[in-house]
Amino acid sequence: MSAEPGQYGGYGIRPRPPGSARHWMEPVPEGWQRNIARAEAALAQPFRGVTTDGQVVPDLFPLRQTGISTRPLMQAAKAFVSLLDETQRRIALHPITSPNWRKWVNWEQFALRHGVSLESLSSAQREAALDLMRESLSVRGFDTARNVMRLNHVLGEITGNWANLGEWDYFLCLFGEPSPDEPWGWQIDGHHLNINNFVLGDQVVMTPGFWGAEPVLADRGKYEGLREFVAEEREGLALIRGLSATQRSQAILYESMLTRDQPPERYTPNDGRQQAVALKDNVVIPFEGLRADTMSKGQRQLLVDLIRVYTSHLRPGHDREWLGEVQRHLDETRFAWIGGYGDNDTFYYKIHSPVLLVEFDMHKGVFLNNDEPEKFHVHTVVRTPNGNDYGKDLLRQHLARHHHAP
Repeated sequence: MSAEPGQYGGYGIRPRPPGSARHWMEPVPEGWQRNIARAEAALAQPFRGVTTDGQVVPDLFPLRQTGISTRPLMQAAKAFVSLLDETQRRIALHPITSPNWRKWVNWEQFALRHGVSLESLSSAQREAALDLMRESLSVRGFDTARNVMRLNHVLGEITGNWANLGEWDYFLCLFGEPSPDEPWGWQIDGHHLNINNFVLGDQVVMTPGFWGAEPVLADRGKYEGLREFVAEEREGLALIRGLSATQRSQAILYESMLTRDQPPERYTPNDGRQQAVALKDNVVIPFEGLRADTMSKGQRQLLVDLIRVYTSHLRPGHDREWLGEVQRHLDETRFAWIGGYGDNDTFYYKIHSPVLLVEFDMHKGVFLNNDEPEKFHVHTVVRTPNGNDYGKDLLRQHLARHHHAP
């Protein structure tokens, strides 16, 4: 039986028994040692970026002036660094070209974590860290990030697993030195929340990004009533329902979300149907689904409304720049869907263009014991294809133009 949106009580859904969720005390189990080895092998591959055929489309991300000041971000970053002691600085500060950019993972364990733990910070240091996030995100984006962290606390309340879950089990680091004209950035990394924020002059890139929650609605505890990912679900349904029957037949790849109905290449237990997850920086994802240039004006507006749900996480001004960049490639954008589109159905959707990849997935239980997708466990991934995740293409051009060492 599918649960109503956000509900997990009353449907036989319980926390998994101790030891069956993906957490441990030392030593690390053999299975996760293999996962870590696979992660290290993926990270050893030179960065190329998400592509449709293995070839990067060139000249999509020019260096330019946006006219939108990033000084508030720089000041917030410097204020945070000024409060750290020497030991914390060694942990938190990394070169702009550090491979640690690519080590974000949506695991609740700390095997690949880097940066300073928010849990370990003083109240003043933690508030400065939140100020950096607040200046970098929109009001909605900051609220979503904080609510993801709070829902991680709710999951701790449900499971009692405080070794790996909690509101402050997140790690923050900075790359480069905050500057008005040199490249720098920051990253927050933890369970269900991974934000990479690259800054060069007045340009900003905020991908890869991973935002999720299990559960999406707190029906108990400290944050009872808190709910997230409503807009992501609502606007996705508005678009699929706004298509004609013929268009839906082109957009819908599979009508079922059940595991048995997913081809092996479309589903893994850890990642669900998502293809552009952590450690998949170079994944090849062909275009599929319904092209936007076959949509009516009203349908295209529904697509833009859905895209805006994700771009609006970025700070004001830069969110419009990001949306404008995506709209310039709207004709080339595809929309794909898996699952039903009734009020109680579970589903996955994908928005894919040369400059944006969004994946929304309703997931099976990890800490809760539903073995098929339910509406109360959501994962979202946002990528910049063709080599500009982490601002890599902007950084490449900057270093080439100014003859810096790579």
